[in-house]
Amino acid sequence: MNTEELSKEQQILRIMRKTLGNVVKDVTPLGGRANPLTAGTIQEIKECFALISDREQELAEKLNFTQEKPYYADGEKPNANVINFVKPGKE
Repeated sequence: MNTEELSKEQQILRIMRKTLGNVVKDVTPLGGRANPLTAGTIQEIKECFALISDREQELAEKLNFTQEKPYYADGEKPNANVINFVKPGKE
């Protein structure tokens, strides 16, 4: 399997994941209504997402993609400092 074939498969998987996600959003009921999907169908959707994710990881490994953080074009490293906001107490 060459890089072009792997890239095409990645595109297919990405589109399948997005489409499946949109279907789930479209059929998700609002405000306490019953879900139109059966428990079995929901489980199968979860399994599809897991399989897509696993295959995407396999393809990334074959193409030597690393799981690094995003690269910024300006070369600046992302700020890794977390700022905690504390709500002042009542005095």
